Amino acid sequence: MSAAKQEQAGAYLAHLATQRKLSAHTVAAYGRDLRELAALSEGKDWSALTHLEIRRYAAQLHSRGLDARSIARKLSGWRGFFAWLGQHSALAANPVAGVRAPKRARSLPKALSVDDAVQLVAPSAPSAGAGEPARLCDRAMFELLYSSGLRVSELAGLDREFRKAGDGQPASLGWLEQDNAEVVVTGKGGKMRRVPVGSAALAALQAWLAVRPAAADGSAALFLNERGKRVTPRVVQLRLKAHGIRSGAPVAVHPHMLRHSFASHVLQSSGDLRAVQEMLGHASISSTQVYTALDFQHLALVYDKAHPRAKIK
Repeated sequence: MSAAKQEQAGAYLAHLATQRKLSAHTVAAYGRDLRELAALSEGKDWSALTHLEIRRYAAQLHSRGLDARSIARKLSGWRGFFAWLGQHSALAANPVAGVRAPKRARSLPKALSVDDAVQLVAPSAPSAGAGEPARLCDRAMFELLYSSGLRVSELAGLDREFRKAGDGQPASLGWLEQDNAEVVVTGKGGKMRRVPVGSAALAALQAWLAVRPAAADGSAALFLNERGKRVTPRVVQLRLKAHGIRSGAPVAVHPHMLRHSFASHVLQSSGDLRAVQEMLGHASISSTQVYTALDFQHLALVYDKAHPRAKIK
């Protein structure tokens, strides 16, 4: 990447981090996409790129085997960069405007059945080498993931209670409010929301807090790892995967599967798409509507099993 390109890309990434308050992980992903665009357009300034060249780059990515979802994400990132660049330079037009990714078959999120989800998060016998606090911590995490549909990063960022910073603003990314049976979490885009906590998850949380040791780093983290520090999303993933294997889950389980299960099961019971959108923290209801397809699949499965004329013998 030339020095001029690098300077402009760096300024844009700084804007995303400081002005738009995007997470470090998201900013890093934007950086990778810009570096790839710089490699594709080597020898050309950003301002010299045209609509046709961007279409050609997208076609090249597709020919390399990159899936349509990834190409769409890159195009979106490039489009945002050139929109910002147009505000800070003499860019004639956004070369990514109107460029579309290849069409893709929309895959449905994978969710557990109600019975499988309940069995997964139900109290279990201690595993070999696991002490009582670790078992109670795991159960509280898994119950909360399914009870409230949290992202794994939101779960890991929770504190035991609300804390104030010096300016009176929240010092936590999220916290538990036992009296209200709610958690407050910070989702994508730095947006905070309140999500109800079910009675089973609340009981599991109270059992864990009764034995939770003091954090090694003095933090107020709700969930701790073996070293007494705040759990990371990766630790939660590994613990849930191992628990799923021990409990005989029919598929490999990951935290987002419990989020999908939460959304699907609440929608099946209530039919309230807007409420599910708010609890999941989706900016657009179109992101939530995918669960209506899961709901229809569930109804179709019940019909096929139950209706005497559903199958031709």
